Amino acid sequence: MVRLALVGLGKMGLSHLSIVRAHPEVNLVGVCDPSRFMLELLGKNAGLETFNDLETMIERARPEAIIVATPSRFHGEIVRVALERGIHVFCEKPFCLDWNESADLSELAERKALVNQVGYHYRFVASFQEVKRLLEANAIGDVTHVLAEAYGPVVLRAAGSSWRTQKAEGGGCLYDYAAHPINLLNWYFGMPARVGGTVIKKIFSRDTDDEVYGTVFFEDGPSAQISVNWSDESYRKMSVKLSIWGKAGRIFADRQECKVYLRDGTESVTGYSKGWNVRHTTELTEAVWFYVRGEEYSAQIDYFVKCIASGSHENVNSFAAAAQTDQLMSMMRDDAQAVISAPSASPSVQQRKRVLFGRLEEGRAVTNDAKFAFWR
Repeated sequence: MVRLALVGLGKMGLSHLSIVRAHPEVNLVGVCDPSRFMLELLGKNAGLETFNDLETMIERARPEAIIVATPSRFHGEIVRVALERGIHVFCEKPFCLDWNESADLSELAERKALVNQVGYHYRFVASFQEVKRLLEANAIGDVTHVLAEAYGPVVLRAAGSSWRTQKAEGGGCLYDYAAHPINLLNWYFGMPARVGGTVIKKIFSRDTDDEVYGTVFFEDGPSAQISVNWSDESYRKMSVKLSIWGKAGRIFADRQECKVYLRDGTESVTGYSKGWNVRHTTELTEAVWFYVRGEEYSAQIDYFVKCIASGSHENVNSFAAAAQTDQLMSMMRDDAQAVISAPSASPSVQQRKRVLFGRLEEGRAVTNDAKFAFWR
C-alpha cells in the first residue's frame, strides 16, 4: 500500500480524493488545506486526518507520495518541499508559471530518483493514446501540419472571478485550457523551434485571457496551429480535438473517437486499411476500478501509484515533459506581447489615405507612388 497525502481541496482536489480513497493500493494518510470548513467536514464525515499546514502533515502523516491540487502559483514551493523530503509527487497542471522553475524541479526529482508526474490527463484518453501509436508507426507518413483545438463554456459573461480567472494565480485560457492541446503537441512532436502570430485576448474576463491563437514550428517537422477559446457557449463542456495531416493520410481525434484516413493500406498498424477507419473510445478505453469525470482521471492516478510500486521513473507525464509545455506557453505569451508592443514599420492605411486626400484637396499632383501607397 502506498501512503499518500493530498494537498488542496478545490474542484480537482476533491476529484482526486474520491479516486485515491477508492484505490485498492492506496492508504490516504492525510489531507491539507487552509479551509477550516473543508477540514472539519472531511474530518467529521469521512474520518480523515486533516491538516492546515504542509510541514506538519509531512511530519505526522509520513506520506510516501503526495498529490498537489492547489492553485498553480503555489505548485513550485509545495513540490520542492516534498521532493527535498524524499516524497513522490503528482502535481496538477499547469506545473509552474515559470518554466525555469519547472526545469529545476524536474532536475531535483531526477537527482532524488523520485516518481514525478503532472496531471495532463488527455495523455490518458484512449483516442489520443491511439494517435500516439499511429504516429510512432508512421501510419500517415511524414506529418506536414497539425490543428490543435480546445473550446468550452467557462467564461460566458463579465462576472466575479475565481483563481482560474486571475493571472497571478495561474488562471486564464492559456494556462488552464490551451495547456492541454499544447501538451499533446509536445507529446507527439517534442519542443518546437519557434512560435509566431500569437494572439491572446480577453472577451469577458477582466484580468486574464479568454482566447488563444497562434502557430508553432517544429524543426524539420510540421507546423501546428493552436485555436483555443473558453468563452464558446456552443460547447456544453470542454472539447479538445486534433487534426493531423501527413503525406500518406490524415488523423482526426477527440474524446469520443479516432478517425484515420489512409491513402494506402499499411501493414504496420493492425486493424487499419486503405480509406477511412474509425475507432471509438468505447473500444479503445480500458475499464477502471472507479469512475469520476472520465476514465482518464483514474487511469493517471493508477499509473502514478504503479510507478511508485514498481520503482519506475519513465513517467509518460513527467515534470520534464510538463516543463516543455510551460516553456512553450511562455514562448507564446512573449510572442503575443512582442506583437502588441512592436512599433509600426510603415504608415497605416488610414494615414496613407489622409495624406492622399490632403493632396487632392490642395490640388496637388498625385504621383504614381502615392496612388500605389493608397492601394497597398
